[in-house]
Amino acid sequence: MTLLHVAAGGALGAVLRYLFALSVTFPYATVIVNVVGSFVMGVAFVLLAETAVAGGERWQPLVMTGLLGGFTTFSAFSLDTLKLVQADQGLAAAAYVFGTVLACLAAVALGVALTRSLT
Repeated sequence: MTLLHVAAGGALGAVLRYLFALSVTFPYATVIVNVVGSFVMGVAFVLLAETAVAGGERWQPLVMTGLLGGFTTFSAFSLDTLKLVQADQGLAAAAYVFGTVLACLAAVALGVALTRSLT
C-alpha cells in the first residue's frame, strides 16, 4: 500500500509541476518549484515526521516522497544549468545554481521554523 501512496503522490506532484511550468518561463519555473517544494518539505517534515501528529508517519510516503518528490525538479534543474552553460552563459548558470540552492535551503528552514512556531 505504501508503494501505491508514493506512486499516487508522485503522479500528482509531476502533474502539478507540469501545469506550473506551462505558466512560467524557463528557467524560472524550475527555481520556483524547487523553492516552494522545499518550503512545503519543511512544513511536512515538522507536521508529519517531527511532531506527534496522529498518523503522520502514514502520510510521509504520500506527501514527502511521492508528492514533493514528483513536484520538485532537481533533475530539471541540472538540465537547465547545463543548457545555460552550453549557451555560453556561465555566469548565469553559476548564479542559477547558487541562487536556487540558497533559496531552497532558506525555504526549507523557513517552513520548519514557521511550522514549529505554529504547533
